[in-house]
Amino acid sequence: MMNRVWSLRSLDADTQYSSSYTGSSSDEEDINPRDKDQQNSQGFKSFCVRNIEQHAFGRREVEIAEQEMPGLMALRKRAEEDKPLQGAKIIGCTHITAQTAVLIETLAALGASVRWSACNIYSTQNEVAAALAEAGFSVFAWKGETEEDFWWCIDRCINAENWQPNMIIDDGGDATHLMLKKYPATFNMIKGIVEESVTGVHRLYQLSKSGKLTVPAMNVNDSVTKTKFDNLYLCRESIIDALKRTTDVMFGGKQVLVCGYGEVGKGCAAALKGLGCIVSATEIDPLCALQACMDGFRVVKLNEVVRQIDILITCSGNKNVVTREHLDRLKNGCIVCNMGHSNTEIDVGSLRTPDLTWEKVRSQVDHIIWPDGKRIILLAEGRLVNLSCSSVPSFVVSITASTQALALIELFNAPPGRYKQDVYLLPKKMDEYVASLHLPTFDAHLTELSDEQAKYLGLNKAGPFKPNYYRY
Repeated sequence: MMNRVWSLRSLDADTQYSSSYTGSSSDEEDINPRDKDQQNSQGFKSFCVRNIEQHAFGRREVEIAEQEMPGLMALRKRAEEDKPLQGAKIIGCTHITAQTAVLIETLAALGASVRWSACNIYSTQNEVAAALAEAGFSVFAWKGETEEDFWWCIDRCINAENWQPNMIIDDGGDATHLMLKKYPATFNMIKGIVEESVTGVHRLYQLSKSGKLTVPAMNVNDSVTKTKFDNLYLCRESIIDALKRTTDVMFGGKQVLVCGYGEVGKGCAAALKGLGCIVSATEIDPLCALQACMDGFRVVKLNEVVRQIDILITCSGNKNVVTREHLDRLKNGCIVCNMGHSNTEIDVGSLRTPDLTWEKVRSQVDHIIWPDGKRIILLAEGRLVNLSCSSVPSFVVSITASTQALALIELFNAPPGRYKQDVYLLPKKMDEYVASLHLPTFDAHLTELSDEQAKYLGLNKAGPFKPNYYRY
């Protein structure tokens, strides 16, 4: 087999920290960043990253991402003079990647002060975190955090001396959860929350229903620009990248089961079918199940095919979708991974028993070996496989990040009373604006309605062009 090419990461022995599954073989990994005393070139110390010396390499990655994020860069250029986020103090808890760095620097250019932590213990690009720290941002994150490290990093973002947060941008609801539980007085002073994941939005609606949500929140996950682009197109490309990088698997002829046929499941199924896989799907929703059937996929129950499948992918947003009973019945060599946000879909905890042996193959890849010699390949310990084990297309992230930035601007500048203590969807006009920022990349030219046509359809010529109930 051809040796894996390390590309730019081989330039320096210390630049092995990357977004790929490979991680690093450096001795630095043995030292917890919390035990280090680091500062950037300007003497700034309010951060905790794996290795600040990685900043130059991280900066190059950010510059590459900027080239593929036209919408966010256009938003930065258009709004930089007006500083619509002047006075905003934002707590961020998202994946820390090169694309996120472009968002963070855009928010700063628009006037915001930010402190950032990771929403996933495996998805942080260490060199990018170092680049942000070198630029003077308070970042607390590194790849391979423990659970205790994870909550410590979020706490450090919230509990800062002489710094009172007034906005939250969350991916999964962890920063919101910790602030509400540990710092309720601080939480009540927040002007707004922007949430981009299924899990986090579900948590917000639960808080709203129970009367515990005391601030307005924007549900970015269900905006068209997130659901139809990030969830579908991003996952359609990144699932292949993640599986190839971690396992070198050949897809042709493989039996694949996708658990959940929402937008993420649709993207995964389409990509794998295109490479010759025989794909089936599980569903609880008859509408999504019918879509899967019309797209040419069998809809089955997991129990019906569990002994035949070669690759099992969860993307339902639920919990215990794959249990120990299912895992016991998988065939030898089955690849198991998760594309949903939360790590609850696969019951990984049930595999940590004395009768099973865990064998680390490479970073984010484990063999789980049964007493009879059967083994399965578990990726990223059941966490989000594309951001833990590969990279994601910057262009699609630009669409989501632009939506997040606009949501922050809207909530921060909204007059008192516009938004109550509830969860809101982004106005459709903003969705359309985000889309328009990205069309020039394709040299796309929109057709303009005549006055007669606009009147016939009952539309404003400038939009919005669809009613809120329209399903794209």
